[in-house]
Formats: sequence, C-alpha cells, structure tokens
Amino acid sequence: MSKVRLFTGDQLDRPALKPLPPTPYEYADWKRCRVNLDYHVEIDKHFYSVPFRLIRETVEARITAKTVEIFHRGKLLATHQRSFRQHRPTTIADHMPSSHRRYRDWTHERILREATAVGDDTAALVEIILRSRPHPEQGFRSCIGILGLAKRYDPERLDAACARALALGTRSYGSVAAILKNAQERKTTDKTEQPSLFHENIRGPGYYH
Repeated sequence: MSKVRLFTGDQLDRPALKPLPPTPYEYADWKRCRVNLDYHVEIDKHFYSVPFRLIRETVEARITAKTVEIFHRGKLLATHQRSFRQHRPTTIADHMPSSHRRYRDWTHERILREATAVGDDTAALVEIILRSRPHPEQGFRSCIGILGLAKRYDPERLDAACARALALGTRSYGSVAAILKNAQERKTTDKTEQPSLFHENIRGPGYYH
C-alpha cells in the first residue's frame, strides 16, 4: 500500500511567490484631457504642462494623491508633483517652445513687484493684462515688454503712459510703446474716461502671497 505524501502550504506556495512590488499600491484616477493652446492640461483646476508639440492632442492623465502622470498613446510624457493651487500652472521648461523659455525665470510676483516699483498705474495695467488671459503666463510677454520700456523712458513717463492706456482701454505692450513714442502720455485725460480698477476681476496684491 503506497503512502500519501502531504505537502505543507510553504512547500506548495512559496516556490510560486513573487517579490513584492518596490512601492506600495496607490489608488489612481484616470482622465482624458485635450491639450490647450498653452500646452497645459487642466486637472482639478490646476494646469500641468506637456511637450508643446502636442497642442490640441488628446492625452491621458493618471492622477494620484501625490503625482500627475501624462500619457500619449501609452507613452509616459511627463510626471508632475500634484498641486492643489487652483488656476495656477506647473510647467516643465523642456515642454516650452524656445520662444517662451526666455520668460521662465519670471514669476507673477516678480512682474508685479517690478511694475509696482515703476508706479501704481503700471502695476494696475500689468495686473489687468495677467488677469485678462485664460492663463496668466500668456500675458508675460506683454508685461515684460512694458517693464522693459523703463530702459528707454523714465519711470514717470512710463507710468503716465500706462495710465493713458488704462483710460483708453488698451492692454498691450504695443499700445504703451506707441503712447510713449508719440508723447501722448503728456495729454491730460478726462477723469470720466478712467475705468474703475476696483472690481471682481482684479485679484489684488494679496492673491500672490
């Protein structure tokens, strides 16, 4: 009579066991996103960059408590640290077209600080420009250009030109430069022309702190 051989769990299971994953399981949500013209995608009201060549493309985002990973056709494009700051961007410099990289050292705070150093009207115009764009970074070029005019004109003239631009309702570097070139900032404007700068669309300096 043959004997029945009994196997323990260790003898049966251990050889089939595989090593544990190097990182613990982390819950993730997935979201299909369309890349905006500013090469960012929106996740919970925050904006994450992808390579600019993918503008208008559809990508997939894997969202965890700590990271946001962006995939295109199954290929990982970018990994961002998760941010909960609403209406602000997280941008990787390599995702930017070369024409935009010159502005990567500028921040909202720096732009507003330098504008305030010129004068109140310059600060007001810069803030309106930043606010008027879907993503404030799109206004960096105009704002930095306006601040650069301080190299050719004294601060009083530049601030007066910004006041004139506000009165006319223009919001661009070109309009401020034209006002200065034609010395139109020296013309007095009717106070009734001046739009109110205090309304719900203006963030105020506390927004950036």
